[in-house]
Amino acid sequence: MKFGEFNAQTFSPRWSEPYIIVSSFLAVLFPAALLLMLPPFSVSGLSFVDALFTATSAISVTGLGVVDTGTHFTLAGKILLMILMQIGGLGQMTLSCVLFYLFGLRLSLRQQSLAKEALGQDKHINIRQLVINIVIFSMVAQIIGTLLLCLRWVPQFGWFDGLFTAMFHAVSAFNNAGFSLFSNNLIGYHSDSLVSLSLAALFISGGLGFTVVADIHETWRRKDKRRFPSFNKLKLHSKIMLVGTASLLILGTIFIFLLERNNPSTLGNMPLSDQLLSSFFQSATSRTAGFNTINIAAMTEAGLLIMMILMLIGAGPTSTGGGLKVTTFAVVLLATKAFLQQQNFASAFKRTLPWPLVTKALAIMVISALILTMAMFLLMLTENAPFYQIMFETISAFATVGLTSGLTAELTTPGKFIMVVVMIIGRIGPLTLAYMLSKPKPSCLKYPEDSMLTG
Repeated sequence: MKFGEFNAQTFSPRWSEPYIIVSSFLAVLFPAALLLMLPPFSVSGLSFVDALFTATSAISVTGLGVVDTGTHFTLAGKILLMILMQIGGLGQMTLSCVLFYLFGLRLSLRQQSLAKEALGQDKHINIRQLVINIVIFSMVAQIIGTLLLCLRWVPQFGWFDGLFTAMFHAVSAFNNAGFSLFSNNLIGYHSDSLVSLSLAALFISGGLGFTVVADIHETWRRKDKRRFPSFNKLKLHSKIMLVGTASLLILGTIFIFLLERNNPSTLGNMPLSDQLLSSFFQSATSRTAGFNTINIAAMTEAGLLIMMILMLIGAGPTSTGGGLKVTTFAVVLLATKAFLQQQNFASAFKRTLPWPLVTKALAIMVISALILTMAMFLLMLTENAPFYQIMFETISAFATVGLTSGLTAELTTPGKFIMVVVMIIGRIGPLTLAYMLSKPKPSCLKYPEDSMLTG
């Protein structure tokens, strides 16, 4: 049974996929929050609210913080945050499979089905090999990122501190978490191409999704040795993700550069090369990574709007990133295009999109809009801040990005709880919440069609 499809005879709210996903998330969240409150993990202690906020931000790989990560947490606390980011990035399902295999246990058929669905794979895939490939890819990417960052930070901080700083940021970047050990995030490295490009490569590769990486690897493995693998041999999902990611990176870079190049508080006082590098980095990081090399709070409102659009679109399914997802946004655009051209079906790369896929994408958009609207409304009641700031912070939390316009550090206690809920929903997915709250009523009954006026 696929996720989102329910059988009236076998459906049980207690054991349904949405409940399992949420339960596993909360089972990690609350113990992690309690640990962060203990003296070995924090220099001056954390209240339960702040510990819960920080743990949620780490597990949901958001990166929003109510305290300074670099100075507030001890070495043990920073290591715990790394572990939580890794859990959040890979997902509880992947790590559960790893633990099962490490202890020599076998997954039941239901567990295998749930794992394949969570990882976006069909029922014929070898789940054991898939999990191994995901772990290997994740570890190799983070090791390479750590080594590259060591070239900058080991000479600056020494072997131990430099290596740990490189490792922490590599884990944070690949898992699209956005936590930094520097008080001003990466603003001090806005002109450093090694740091900027290494981190960008990590969160772009993590944000593509394991499904795309596996497809590229499989296409490369099957290719004719005399030729490079063909783009046309990739699956439709991979094609849309690659084209969509490249398009958003380029458009985001152009818009941020044009809107901020004359702003003395962001790009205005930089040479052209640094302006382009910073514009590219902000375009890439706004797609759920959460790092920043310019002062986000000082950006123009038009620039913040572009960032909000990029944050909302987000990364890819089965990736370490969040947001509505690139493919969801692409499906809605393709369906809109088909309607305007009076075509009966939406298509891309000479393939027709199934109608259930279109309705699912529309449902995600509508549910997300309702959740964001409700969260913004509640924050307007609890926080004394401009609307654009509340809007930016809410989208950042929902899309698990972690960029802040300055509001997060000054949130009231009710505001922190609201943001915690928004981050959790953003990570588990709005459809998961909708399935939990709704009562599926599958039926073969179809009423006569009728028409109504729209638009």
